[in-house]
Amino acid sequence: MNNLVPNAFYWARSVKHNDGRLTVVEVSTAFGTSPDFWTLAVPGSDQHFMIDDFEILSGIEQPKTSLRLQAAE
Repeated sequence: MNNLVPNAFYWARSVKHNDGRLTVVEVSTAFGTSPDFWTLAVPGSDQHFMIDDFEILSGIEQPKTSLRLQAAE
């Protein structure tokens, strides 16, 4: 499974979906916590795909520091 991590985000490409464009996907455990039940979810939608339908290109890392919104004074 390409060393995927549950709930992590990745850049991926599929020839079956999204016309081969790059897509951000999240490893979803919605159907079970065992890797056999993981799917790839497209953030902002209710779409889930089989992991084998996508080529995982790279992980997307969380920022090292938390971003804070500062209120205008």
